[in-house]
Amino acid sequence: MTKLLLASTVLAGMTVAASAADLPRRAAPPPVFTPVPVFTWTGFYAGFNAGYGFDASSSTAPTVVGVNAGTGIFAGPNGGNVPGVLAFSNSRNNEGFVGGGQIGYNYQFTPGSGVVVGIEADAQYADFGRQRNRFSAIGANGAAIVPGTLIFNPNGLSGLDYFGTVRGRLGYAFDRTLFYATGGFAYGAGGGRQFGSGVSSDDFQTGYAVGGGIEYALPTDSFLNFFRSSAVTVKVEGLYVNLDRNRNAAGAFATNNLGQLVTTGSQGVTVVAGPANIRRDTEFAVIRAGVNYKFGTY
Repeated sequence: MTKLLLASTVLAGMTVAASAADLPRRAAPPPVFTPVPVFTWTGFYAGFNAGYGFDASSSTAPTVVGVNAGTGIFAGPNGGNVPGVLAFSNSRNNEGFVGGGQIGYNYQFTPGSGVVVGIEADAQYADFGRQRNRFSAIGANGAAIVPGTLIFNPNGLSGLDYFGTVRGRLGYAFDRTLFYATGGFAYGAGGGRQFGSGVSSDDFQTGYAVGGGIEYALPTDSFLNFFRSSAVTVKVEGLYVNLDRNRNAAGAFATNNLGQLVTTGSQGVTVVAGPANIRRDTEFAVIRAGVNYKFGTY
């Protein structure tokens, strides 16, 4: 009897197992597909840069101007105006450190690789040639420049304290690498030592800037990407800047201690001898590196 019960139990178990094997199995859920985001240069950005400026002017020849006895620039030891010579060295060029910041906006027509257009504005500190227009004055018979007289070199600015640009950008992106050309409006001003005095002055100038560069968006896992996002870019850029002083004359300009122009005739030009002086723009080239933070990741 016991054997019969045992056999029945085994048979019943086998029947249940076979029935369970015939039941439909629950299928595993399909894997979730996560698309890889495509990088785009579209968006606003801001950053900073630093580099070096190189003089690009066409001439640094000295300027020598003869001044006659009737202009009130040189005073003789015994009174009265005497002739003299003003010699400007023009030897210190527009070269030095530049650094500042930039903001801008890019638009990429096709994410990934494609044409990119944009606009950028920057403002730069410049440490350029503050003593470029040092001059020496030689008067007849020991004469000296009348106290309070300020002498202005027709060839130029004493230095450049700052400059900035507002430029368009046009380029082509190969995913995270962007090659671009740029150009637009430029401005700047210089101060420092006034010619022949300790007085500081500004000479605001406008002109244009052209150039180009390469920019790269850092991957998220790059150790240089301190935000740990795809929003950090680095760039190397070159610019040529030409600022027009809009001055075209011959001779040295001077004001007396009352701020009045010392003149001979109606032009305010005090030339007796010396080479003609043409307008000389402030020209320089800038090579700089920069870092930008692009708002938004992709």
